[in-house]
Amino acid sequence: MHDDEFLRHYDASRFPRPSVAVDMTVLTVAGGHLYALLMRRDEPPQQGLWSLPGGFVGIGESLDGAAQRVLRDKTGLEGVYSEQLYTFGDPGRDPRTRIIAVAYVALVTAEQLADHTLARLRVPWEGETGGPIEALGEAGAALELAFDHGAILGTAVKRLRGKLDYAPIGFQLLPLRFTLRQLQAIHETILGRQLNKPSFRRRMLASGQLEATGALEQGTHFRPAELYRYLQRPDVERSVEP
Repeated sequence: MHDDEFLRHYDASRFPRPSVAVDMTVLTVAGGHLYALLMRRDEPPQQGLWSLPGGFVGIGESLDGAAQRVLRDKTGLEGVYSEQLYTFGDPGRDPRTRIIAVAYVALVTAEQLADHTLARLRVPWEGETGGPIEALGEAGAALELAFDHGAILGTAVKRLRGKLDYAPIGFQLLPLRFTLRQLQAIHETILGRQLNKPSFRRRMLASGQLEATGALEQGTHFRPAELYRYLQRPDVERSVEP
């Protein structure tokens, strides 16, 4: 039997169809803390709880396309670093119906999220142990998260910690020009621990990923440090990974 004949008689209604959604974990670093962009749900289910920006995938839409659409429509962000994170498919994760969520992680500078509600992340585990994490509001109290979004946030942090040494993750959280001190602060915030300064500087300078700009930081009360740039990122726009 040829495909054309098979498809003419194929009945897709024989199988239940789960819905597919994308959830965007938008992360940044500020003041030595890791933050996530959250949105308060204004309608059921779980109205009033805090959630990641998300939406359903259209029938003719790719996952990456849906992720970029949701990111643009719900946060106004475009052209930022993002990558597919993990698929969350517990049958009871959403009370509406069987919804499979494909999570993405996007990394941006704090300035890009100046007009959004951010929650500080508190990670209760070390290294790449993994597990759910808490999101804290302005007063420092834990926010009640919708669905399994605490687990999604935890998976995003675990991914960042696991890739930090071999992928250009830290650079996406910095301005185009930055000091080695700022770069180290990003690494320490993501890892949740302090790093040896001389060792970190040697490793970064020997990595071949940095280029000295010849400029010095401005507006400091101490000796200004040299500014560097990440070689694989264009000067006029941020890196994009669909």
